[in-house]
Amino acid sequence: MTVYVHDDMAIMPLVGGNAISDEEFSLIQSLVKKQVGIALSEHKRSLVASRLGKRLRALGLPSLRMYYDYLTGPDGTAELENFVNAMTTNKTDFYRERVHFDFLERELVPALKTRAVQTGERKIRIWSAGCSTGEEPYTIALTLCEALGRMPAWDVRILASDVDTSVLSQAAAGIYPLERVREIPPALRERYFLRGTGSKAGLVKVKREMQSLITFRRINLLEEPWPVRTVFDCIFCRNVIIYFDRPTQCRLMSRFAKYVKDDGYLFLGHSESLHGVCDQFTFLRNTIYRRLPAHNAARPAAEGRM
Repeated sequence: MTVYVHDDMAIMPLVGGNAISDEEFSLIQSLVKKQVGIALSEHKRSLVASRLGKRLRALGLPSLRMYYDYLTGPDGTAELENFVNAMTTNKTDFYRERVHFDFLERELVPALKTRAVQTGERKIRIWSAGCSTGEEPYTIALTLCEALGRMPAWDVRILASDVDTSVLSQAAAGIYPLERVREIPPALRERYFLRGTGSKAGLVKVKREMQSLITFRRINLLEEPWPVRTVFDCIFCRNVIIYFDRPTQCRLMSRFAKYVKDDGYLFLGHSESLHGVCDQFTFLRNTIYRRLPAHNAARPAAEGRM
């Protein structure tokens, strides 16, 4: 529980019984920015206190300064994963921002079917970057299964990545409380999910047919190079860049542009925009952007491998 103490200057959250000093908060801000690109504003002090307080108690450390010294010392490598997991925010739902999935079904898939008739290519590659607990990539998979009809005729792969290993393990398991899938129409729940019984009552599990389309992988969007060796028909990176400062956003979008096919698509969150960030995409509608043709652009070295 976060506790607060009042003095003449501010109300400061307590961690381990001691107020977070300006120096400690600044150190944590810098480390979070370095590790995952998140820019923590001043009003996130209470969030830092709440989330890192648990790590301090687990390690028996009395202050954030000692925790920071441990993280950046020779024995702190393993704890950095817990630190990153604690500092990332994970909010997602099935069919969140439904307009994007309507676009997949009504515009992208028909265009890919037309391409298949013309060229014989029946391959689809989509990246869910910042997939959290998996609702987004599973919604993508469900939408594609329904829109494509005869899935065996198509080579479909979805890369689902996140920097937080704890949510990735949940996503890979594909198990959700029944209330989490309420937004999915009943007929589709029956088609693509198994309902738990006995000790698993109240839970559902994604069926293997849909789960097999997705590769879950830890990817830190700040690290170079990314372990990705293909280009995508579209990338979902929704409600991620709002946590980054403008220079980080610019670098990230320029990198994404290299991984999207010409005339492919980038989907952002409803409060995000590429205005003044990147000129390699053009705005379409509803936070949907189309990749502009890239002349002599550097592409991943071995297209086809995720």
